[in-house]
Amino acid sequence: MPDRKLFLFASTLVAISVVMVYSLSTYTVLFFDYAPLHFAVRQLVFALVSILTMWALAQLDPDVWLGRLGFALFIGALLLMIAMPFMPASLVSEVGGAKRWIHLGGVSLAPVEFFKVGFVYFLAWSFSRRIDSDAVLGIKEEFLRFLPYGMLFLVVIGLVAVLQKDLGQVVVLAATLVLMLLFAGGSFKFFMTLMVAALIGMTVLIFSAQHRIARILSWWSMAQDSILALLPESIASHLRVQSHEEPYQIGHALNAIHNGGLTGTGLANGTFKLGFLSEVHTDFILAGIAEEFGLIGIFVVVALFGGMLMRILKIANRVTDRRDMLFSVGVAMLLGFAFLLNAFGISGITPIKGISVPFLSYGGSAAIGASIAVGMVLMVSKKAKF
Repeated sequence: MPDRKLFLFASTLVAISVVMVYSLSTYTVLFFDYAPLHFAVRQLVFALVSILTMWALAQLDPDVWLGRLGFALFIGALLLMIAMPFMPASLVSEVGGAKRWIHLGGVSLAPVEFFKVGFVYFLAWSFSRRIDSDAVLGIKEEFLRFLPYGMLFLVVIGLVAVLQKDLGQVVVLAATLVLMLLFAGGSFKFFMTLMVAALIGMTVLIFSAQHRIARILSWWSMAQDSILALLPESIASHLRVQSHEEPYQIGHALNAIHNGGLTGTGLANGTFKLGFLSEVHTDFILAGIAEEFGLIGIFVVVALFGGMLMRILKIANRVTDRRDMLFSVGVAMLLGFAFLLNAFGISGITPIKGISVPFLSYGGSAAIGASIAVGMVLMVSKKAKF
């Protein structure tokens, strides 16, 4: 039997998304003169497709279909991302010079959301075949073993961070790759080496684009006072940004969280969704939940999300196939890092990365991509020994 608790956790989050999208999309509906249920109906369709996808995948035989689906997602989405820059404008929408969505029959799809799941499967499959967890290797040997994956990731960086200007997705994939390697049997020393290399690479990517530099400066202008207060003034004076536009989105998100307090203002009674937070039903949905349901509402969401991740990791711990174990761990990392990056971004701890909250934020590609990932874990859960 597939893991019922995992299915219940994910389905509950999907159901919450429908209610919150209906409540939080009020201003966008009025501003663009959409029908009152424009976003709610679409999210309901996405929710039904997501739940049915998880249920359908859970019924399949993992020994037959896990590999087929994983490679189909990896290769298919990779080819689409390579082809997107060359597609006509009628098929691909361009925002800020980045082509991220393909239009198919009135539906917009973001291939990167499906590529992430395929990438995790490819890593799980390859690590289980090429990495011996009992082998003791030096840094040089580990580096040579990792080199093909590093070259593949450079291609991913080019496609996602450079062409699509989506550094947030690269951060999530990089963190997932490094932790999956550690679970596969990489040494802690090599793990730390990769972490340092990843930080250097991320710094290079940030300073290679003016809009990323502006975003970092905007975040730092808000966060600097609390951080620099811990340093001597002789050092703090060199790090302080004297004048820079503060990130109004983060400011309004923090005000929304503060306005919600412990119990919130009540469903549909939030005020910061009324033009202060633009399209709060997407990347800032956690701020909307915090205002209307308060700290208690956020606690419920975190508990549901944490419960889902714990079930995935428990499944990973109870399967005997290393491929299945690594894939389950990778899915947990993929979903967990996305949630943390979004939560840290809206609370001002880190710069905003434009990462949606899995299962909660409005959008079809992200919801269906996450449901495919969980559905594949549900498929694997039938082999777990509880």
